[in-house]
Amino acid sequence: MKLVTRSQWGARPYRTPNGATPYSRARRGVKLHYLGTAYSDRPHERCDDYVRQLQAQHMDGNGWSDIGYSFIVCTHGFVYEGRGLRRRNSANGGTSLNEQDYAVCLLVGSSGLTEPTAEQLHGARDAIEYCRREGPAGTWLGGHRDGYATTCPGAAVYAWVQKGAPRPGGDGTPVPEYEPFPGASFFMSGSKPALGRKSRIFTAMGKRLVAVGCGRYKVGPGPVLGQADVDSYEAWQRKCGFTGADAKWPPGEATWDRLKVPNT
Repeated sequence: MKLVTRSQWGARPYRTPNGATPYSRARRGVKLHYLGTAYSDRPHERCDDYVRQLQAQHMDGNGWSDIGYSFIVCTHGFVYEGRGLRRRNSANGGTSLNEQDYAVCLLVGSSGLTEPTAEQLHGARDAIEYCRREGPAGTWLGGHRDGYATTCPGAAVYAWVQKGAPRPGGDGTPVPEYEPFPGASFFMSGSKPALGRKSRIFTAMGKRLVAVGCGRYKVGPGPVLGQADVDSYEAWQRKCGFTGADAKWPPGEATWDRLKVPNT
């Protein structure tokens, strides 16, 4: 799962005491949401800006203690931590409904971009499985409209939910062989490498760096980004002919595509 933690996307502190309210029991399952407003797709580098905007809308416009959702999934398949696994969401329509299920929102709208991307469906499925495994949450799956009067999560997302939220590719749609370039910001925390960020992508990337003779690992590679990953990738960029600042971290799209990191 390509998880982006609150600190990584620059979340504001939640208000207490309401924002710190924990779940009192295991969740029944997961409810899917959409934005219900117009939404336009954007480069991944701007997705964290939108999540911060959404948090501000919920806190300053709605008067809530935090962003309402448990997790938010952008069109590039990244899963943004909202209230997370432990703190009760405020998106399902009332205290009992919020207590009952996690709330996962896909960044698609009622106009503009209304159809989720394949990467986004993979990310949403990752979030569902994460909630079930770590929550804990049961296997129940539905939309916001189930038990509450709303059109959310929209026709496209709800149709996917009704099919059981399958991963793309299970219906004959080919899954890409290689991991798409996730954008330079995925590898950074501000102006520095995002050391400590966890993703299966880093393991796959590291194995490919070893395979092409650029591994600088004493241990690993593994899912947590470390300095050895940075050193190894910079060695790969130099091997690809880049020099100076162009060879420095973060990865570039051209060298990423040449590395052929297997799809995770």
